[in-house]
Amino acid sequence: MKFLWKYIKPYKKYTVVGPIFKLTEAVLELLVPTIMADYLIDIGVKNSDMGYILKIGLIMIGLAALGLMCALVCQYSAAIASQGTGTALRNSIFKHINTLSFKELDKFGTGTLLNRITSDVNTIQQAVAMTIRIAIRAPFICIGSVIMAAFINFKLSLYIFATLPILALIIFLIMRKTIPIYRKVQEKLDKISSLALENLSGVRVIRAFAKKDDERKKFDDTVDEYTSFATFAGKIAAILNPATLCIMNLLIVVILYAGGRQVQIGSLSQGEIIAFTTYITYMLTALFALADYILLFTRAVAGTRRIKELMQTESSITDGAQCQNDKIGENALEFKNVSFAYSDGVNVLENISFTIKENESLGIIGGIGSGKTTLAGLINRVYDVSSGEVLVGGRDVRDYSLEQLRSKVSIVMQNPVLFSGTIASNIKSGAPDCTDEQMKAAADTAQCTEFILSKPDGFESRVEAGGKNLSGGQRQRLAIARALVRRSEILILDDSSSALDFATELKLRRAVKKNSGAENIIIISQRVTAIMDCDKILVLDDGMLAGIGTHKELLETNEVYKNIYTSQTKKEAVV
Repeated sequence: MKFLWKYIKPYKKYTVVGPIFKLTEAVLELLVPTIMADYLIDIGVKNSDMGYILKIGLIMIGLAALGLMCALVCQYSAAIASQGTGTALRNSIFKHINTLSFKELDKFGTGTLLNRITSDVNTIQQAVAMTIRIAIRAPFICIGSVIMAAFINFKLSLYIFATLPILALIIFLIMRKTIPIYRKVQEKLDKISSLALENLSGVRVIRAFAKKDDERKKFDDTVDEYTSFATFAGKIAAILNPATLCIMNLLIVVILYAGGRQVQIGSLSQGEIIAFTTYITYMLTALFALADYILLFTRAVAGTRRIKELMQTESSITDGAQCQNDKIGENALEFKNVSFAYSDGVNVLENISFTIKENESLGIIGGIGSGKTTLAGLINRVYDVSSGEVLVGGRDVRDYSLEQLRSKVSIVMQNPVLFSGTIASNIKSGAPDCTDEQMKAAADTAQCTEFILSKPDGFESRVEAGGKNLSGGQRQRLAIARALVRRSEILILDDSSSALDFATELKLRRAVKKNSGAENIIIISQRVTAIMDCDKILVLDDGMLAGIGTHKELLETNEVYKNIYTSQTKKEAVV
């Protein structure tokens, strides 16, 4: 739990104040049975002195009121410390997740990341609050009750001492068994979250292909696995309270039997036996609270280990130094013997080499899975090369700071992602300091203006999360406008006009070439028509460089490119 201390440390004042007031409340609570036995019963009731009884009763009410005030201060401290710790931890996890590369994000998966920042943090938050309120009070009440009982009658208290090792053994065995199981429960919950996220994002496809029953069965099977582990953990955890209750009730029976005999022979007063059993009840209540805390603590330990694992995972992409911010220069982009493999170790790009000069445009084409998008991701370091070098402006991309590199290189992904807000806020997220005129110019270049102005609120029209209230073509054009407003030196369009008709795509390409402000434009596309006007065309085939040249050169010399061109022009001719 040392890992959590840096998040709890800013609230250490509350972690000290809370337990102090809780202990004060516990002390006042422990005094009540003794006052009741020695004064209220053995003096006031025994002598039928109503005035004395009222006096002692008022003292006990005063102690209760003081105890309530102490409890409220502790509760307030626990709330501040736990909520503050949870907030700091969530912020830290979110910040750390944003430093990870795609490699680490792929490793963990969206579902587990969501659970770690929500479910696991909530459990830890509850554990911090319970630690302040229960972790010190409950043992103190247990130990204090035993001590107070021993002062009343040491011989009877020996029965209590005899039961403590049994209770400790039960708690130890249950904790040892449940901690690893709760870790598995959280892993199964991760799987459920990932599956739910996958189904919700792909609901249109599921319905279109009538796969509801198959997906429901898959989800049911996953939930059944989670239920099985959670039930098993719950069954083991559920043993704690009844086992404790059984042992303590047997203890009370023994105490009443042995204490009753001592009352008969006059070595123990009626008030003392009542006080003794009250202390046992206190201890029993405290043990129940302690048992609940232990179960929560075991879950918090599992959650902490999962969060610690995430936080100790460092990005495979390290930030470079801030280089002198020169223009890109003669060699805008260069790949030198670049190979890349994902975590499975199989190269998806192998020995790729090419150079783009200043003000040259590059088209990249190839079959599905040929490595086009992966190649684009290496330019702005979404991934790092496995071997070789990628140079921007003659400098290895790993030498740039990530912020500086990504200010030079803008990329529009295959599947554009928009955020909830307005059309204006989405475009301006590419360059928050841009003016309204620059925003509108970018929208005009991206062929957005017509559909934006057709909406009642224009640029202030609402965009739902993910741009669900927009068509695919509208989302793509807004994403292009967001990239254009950055005015980067290299602009990469990764199949970003696939949802547009040929006429709109042609207008978009011409406008981008004329007004983008980029010195180099890289267009990745499945359509030959989208890249045929580029100064150079890169042909990829199964991760290998199959050819590079102009459209005319490749038609004459490259069989892969010729086959792609022929297949597409035939289809267009039929249409």
